[in-house]
Amino acid sequence: MRGLIDAVRRGSLFTLLALASLLTACDVKNISELEEGVSTEADVRERFGAPEAVWEGEDGAQIYEYNRQPAGHVNYMITIGPDGRMAALRQVLTERNFARVLPGMAMEDVRRMLGKPMKITTYALKRETHYDWRYLDGAGADSSKVFTVVFDPDLRVIRTMSARDPDLDRNR
Repeated sequence: MRGLIDAVRRGSLFTLLALASLLTACDVKNISELEEGVSTEADVRERFGAPEAVWEGEDGAQIYEYNRQPAGHVNYMITIGPDGRMAALRQVLTERNFARVLPGMAMEDVRRMLGKPMKITTYALKRETHYDWRYLDGAGADSSKVFTVVFDPDLRVIRTMSARDPDLDRNR
């Protein structure tokens, strides 16, 4: 019985990795077909679909959030300028962006910066809420990590941390 359970768990890891690879392959193709300053909002929506969220940007721009969590390791923010053209396409789950998450920062500001997390966990006794994002810290699925932002009851950042993705050790 234990062998069957282990096989199912390994199958889950395989399925998760296959899904993540498929998403990555589609994203690479879609991104290659878009050009900053040329592609339109319609081009972006044709390749990526409806955004997870739309954020107001500077000078009348809109920022479209395309979330690849929990299976993937990226989140994209695509800026559509006031002229209706794509001004920028960024993968936001990076060490550079993580370093910009500072104590006291509001949850909504973090959410706008990194996109929807893969998991939200509330610890009532500790009076903390943890937001987790999965990302790659190198090449390959074995470099998967989880970036965590810890919020206080007022949804202000207390601290951040990164750790090896626990799913790697669970054989999922």
